[in-house]
Amino acid sequence: MSHRVSVNPITCEAHGMCAEMLPERVTLDEWGYPIVDETPVSGAVLAHAMRAARACPTFALLVERERAPSRR
Repeated sequence: MSHRVSVNPITCEAHGMCAEMLPERVTLDEWGYPIVDETPVSGAVLAHAMRAARACPTFALLVERERAPSRR
């Protein structure tokens, strides 16, 4: 099962902690807001992503399971 990292732009206050804790997936724009690589994560990167999400002061960094395509 794969996961994706994303950011809630409404709750983000540009602390930059996500980029410090997850530099392989998060960079900051010129105002300090995160730009997230939303390709699927797994393994060690997933563990780092979950730790970064827990450390976010505003809980704006999200790690979510990818939804399986619906069968029709």
